[in-house]
Amino acid sequence: MDTTQPDDMTRETETERLRAVVAALEHSQRERLPEEFIGLFREDAIWTTGHGKRLFGRDEIAAFTRRVLPGSVQEGTVFYEVEHVLFLRPDVAAVKARATYRDPDGAQIGNQGSPMYVMTKEGDRWLLTANQNTEIIDT
Repeated sequence: MDTTQPDDMTRETETERLRAVVAALEHSQRERLPEEFIGLFREDAIWTTGHGKRLFGRDEIAAFTRRVLPGSVQEGTVFYEVEHVLFLRPDVAAVKARATYRDPDGAQIGNQGSPMYVMTKEGDRWLLTANQNTEIIDT
């Protein structure tokens, strides 16, 4: 296993590319674009939704997304903020984000989400590979 880490300049560039994937994810969800969303995943990706539904492979992710995304968050939209990036290897990164759902007036809807995206670099693209969203419950 290659455990070398990218140098600072490469790390900064790759971090921006990872942030761009999260931005594309946000865009696809806000605009309700299932095909754009699906295209961000590796063929053998794993996705666990915020409500615990486990999806294995892009085909299952696609079927679920095509069914739920066009009608999702009708009263508002989602905003993502990347909170932390951890390079596990130069071609594998764990990206921790915060999801906030807002109504058209900007007020928060429900609880925030805390997604974790493990992305792998495939050629020159970062793809969502092992991912889980978790609802944040204040205790």
